[in-house]
Amino acid sequence: MASRLSLSEDAYVPSGAQQTAVKILVVGHFAVGKTTLIGSLSEITPLSTEERMTTLSEQVDDLKGVQGKATTTVALDFGRLTLSERIVLYLFGSPGQQRFVSLWDDTARGALGALVLVDPERLADSFDVMDLVESYGLDFAVAINHFDGSTAHTPEEVRVALDLLPDTPVVTIDARDEKSSVDALITLVRYLHERADLEHP
Repeated sequence: MASRLSLSEDAYVPSGAQQTAVKILVVGHFAVGKTTLIGSLSEITPLSTEERMTTLSEQVDDLKGVQGKATTTVALDFGRLTLSERIVLYLFGSPGQQRFVSLWDDTARGALGALVLVDPERLADSFDVMDLVESYGLDFAVAINHFDGSTAHTPEEVRVALDLLPDTPVVTIDARDEKSSVDALITLVRYLHERADLEHP
């Protein structure tokens, strides 16, 4: 299990360095918008391992409620976002399918926390991913990715449906929109900072 890290000035780089690098996981079930979110806000050309779905993968992956899905991530997505002069986020997106769970050992190592994307129309699909996040000891925030035509659910309704703790941040986003995605990450980073302050007063 990955050890919990603190968000201190020198937690990730030597003393006197100009920036603090923070590793964040972007996770969620299949076809929830992880690749889209990382692509919408990465300041570098994001690394993506998207491959076209084959007839075989369509038989394995649950396409119920997913329209127009032609590709899927087979390893990871990677992007970078500078939040301030001191904090740079390195974003690692992990595939949501059960058959790729073995990749989590590497992607979760050294991560400070996770942004968990959920589809309000497929909330039940999120439980396995959230169990994984918790098994690695990662603090997380939940981002409700509202798709075109999806039913609007309030953050509180989602909190109850997912049985989240009262202090777990829940935000509503559009993963295609840069500002919306950045706001979600800022919410997560603030939460991680608060948690670090409580654990290391």
